[in-house]
Amino acid sequence: MSNQGKVDCGRRRLIVATAAVGGAGAVAALVPFVSSLLPSERAKAAGAPVEVDIGKLEPGQMMTVEWRGKPVWIINRTKDMLDTLPKLADQVADPKSEKNQQPAYAQNDTRSIKPEIMVVVGICTHLGCSPSSKFKAGAEEGMAGDWLGGFLCPCHGSTFDFAGRVFKAKPAPTNLEVPPHVYLADTRILIGDDKKGA
Repeated sequence: MSNQGKVDCGRRRLIVATAAVGGAGAVAALVPFVSSLLPSERAKAAGAPVEVDIGKLEPGQMMTVEWRGKPVWIINRTKDMLDTLPKLADQVADPKSEKNQQPAYAQNDTRSIKPEIMVVVGICTHLGCSPSSKFKAGAEEGMAGDWLGGFLCPCHGSTFDFAGRVFKAKPAPTNLEVPPHVYLADTRILIGDDKKGA
């Protein structure tokens, strides 16, 4: 009787140890599976949407995020920046944004959903250089004419205003691209998708 008890006790330990090892193995196998359900770096680079918190973006400031391997500029435009836009209608190549460089909801005077928030891909439409992400609201020393500020592509001299519209007689053929985006909340933007809840 006592021998049987010892054998059962040993079997129990063996069963418990086997179950523990099996459970650990199952968890170890599950981790890569669950990880595989998350977007990979390759999927993100291929175009997975990017969620951005703009809650700390002050007026006049710009932040850069990456979407599809490209820089996306988000600028909280000041009133002075916005006031320059109507003054430039005769100086920019596509003032009404008629060329297909933005979603329909951004085909307006500010090329945006909210007038103060600009969202554009920071890649020059000429040869794919990245224009200077430094901008100035006001006349820029060394710039021809009464340049009111915006972006300069150092590669070939294309200039863009605070809506990403290209100036006339510049190498860039079109305005900067406005990517698809949607506001998930007042201070959260989803770049790369424009369907809420998707």
